[in-house]
Amino acid sequence: MEIKKGIAVSPGIAIAKPLIIDSEDYRIPRRSILASAKVAEVKKVRDAFRKAAEELERIDSDDKIAENEIKDIFAVHLRFLKDKSLLKKVTDLICDELLTAEYAVSTTLRDIANHFASMPDRYISERATDIYDIEKRLLRHLLGRKREDVEHINHEVVVVAHELGPTQTAGFDKKFIKGFATDAGGRTSHTAIVARSLGIPAVVGLKDVTENIDSTATVIIDGNRGMVVISPDEPTLKQYQQLAVEFERLERELDTIRDLDAVTRDGVAVELLGNIEFPHEAEIVLDKGGHGIGLYRTEFLYLYSETEPNEDDHYKAYCEVIRTLGDKPVVIRTMDLGADKFTQSRRFTREPNPFLGLRSIRFCLQNLVMFKTQLRAILRAAVHGNVRVMFPLITSLHELRQAKMIVRDVMEDLEEDSIEYRADVPVGIMIETPSAALTASILAGECDFFSIGTNDLIQYTLAVDRGNERVSTLYSGADPAVISLLRSVIHDANKARIGTTICGEMASEPEFIMLLLGLGYRTFSLAPPMIPEIKKVIRSVAIESCNNLARKVLLMNSEREVINYLRNAAIKVLPEVF
Repeated sequence: MEIKKGIAVSPGIAIAKPLIIDSEDYRIPRRSILASAKVAEVKKVRDAFRKAAEELERIDSDDKIAENEIKDIFAVHLRFLKDKSLLKKVTDLICDELLTAEYAVSTTLRDIANHFASMPDRYISERATDIYDIEKRLLRHLLGRKREDVEHINHEVVVVAHELGPTQTAGFDKKFIKGFATDAGGRTSHTAIVARSLGIPAVVGLKDVTENIDSTATVIIDGNRGMVVISPDEPTLKQYQQLAVEFERLERELDTIRDLDAVTRDGVAVELLGNIEFPHEAEIVLDKGGHGIGLYRTEFLYLYSETEPNEDDHYKAYCEVIRTLGDKPVVIRTMDLGADKFTQSRRFTREPNPFLGLRSIRFCLQNLVMFKTQLRAILRAAVHGNVRVMFPLITSLHELRQAKMIVRDVMEDLEEDSIEYRADVPVGIMIETPSAALTASILAGECDFFSIGTNDLIQYTLAVDRGNERVSTLYSGADPAVISLLRSVIHDANKARIGTTICGEMASEPEFIMLLLGLGYRTFSLAPPMIPEIKKVIRSVAIESCNNLARKVLLMNSEREVINYLRNAAIKVLPEVF
């Protein structure tokens, strides 16, 4: 028996024989062509782009795809395949340097993929997988090769591969493909998103699982704990078979509470909101029983197009979400660009220390045309629903005042243009830095609500880059310094009588829920798939016991002591979740 540890990206237990898919890593040599062959090579490229786009459109029209989170991933791929500037880069390379169509496609797409992969932000770097997926799709049409077909599998398997593309994963038949494990990949890759959307247990980032597996072995994919067990012994196999039954029971139970209120055993109501990046995800929030959108990350309008979005692009995206939510709240965060998230014209900007550099609200205040374009669209869209605007990474009262002044300027411009807008839209800020947390009492006097971005707040408080594997173990929301700031912010917000949302990964982690409730938080914004599980935790506890837990935690001196106490308390309340 061999146990390998990776990254859990989609929950569940799968037990089956492996289907090992070879890597489709085409090696394209640099070959020259005669000048007389240019026209033929350019035609091959144009045909490949067209056929690849048609292929994706056929997959996208499948009913099981259209209703899932995968739809916008395909839209991104299609946008690349239909991007005239990308096609021109490839054909120019053929014509200017007299190179084969295959080499021009491969080198152009890999340059783009390498650029994404070099980004320090894990979400952005993992977008390289999408570009490789597009490259392979184009090369298959150019070279006439077929991908290993898994569509005709007629028995249960778990897929094992070096890496899987998101569109390849989307083609899996859940009836027979019970889970997958890959050497590469990360938690926020699009392949991971597809797996979660389809409900396929998955573990990625295993490094060498493909080298250590026999096609005749039994394989267990543990998508809850990020483990792959190869050739399990009899006791382990029986244990996992029982765990699989229990997991399915929990999933069915969570589905039954979708329409129930998130209310504690002693009657305290809690609001559960969802975090989204794409407009269609608003439907997923409602399907999971969410009360609205607590964080709409608008920068993704910028990151998947060769051109910057205009005001109408913003307006249409926001209105789509608002229509879906009706009168439920939609909190639109202004663009969190800069640092590791570059716009089209600034993609190759470099800074010595980007996370302490020109990012988020600082970027907006130095790029007023872009900022005003977005604010115009938000204020116009706000007429149609319960919209709130939120500024990211505010570090001082001066920045907040500057941002609010820009909002007033935009309102005056809309007034002069006789364009309808909402003048009383609530304005809030994200508390993501120690400076904002420590001056929350001052900031609360000039905004309508707080949202605590726990991911960045932990990172900046502990001076830990959570994407750096050498120090990532030091990154923890259970650190006493972080908990002290969380307590301070909610105290100041309550005193000023403004609402406060807890956002980020802490809001999605069951072991932290009792502590956050005990500190006084009553609104959570989290990843949509986690809403039922967090609702289950909330409905299983009483505020009095949460208050007692928080008082004890505030007296503790170390992260390890805190996390062990929180986990033990959560297991006692809801053992099936753990």
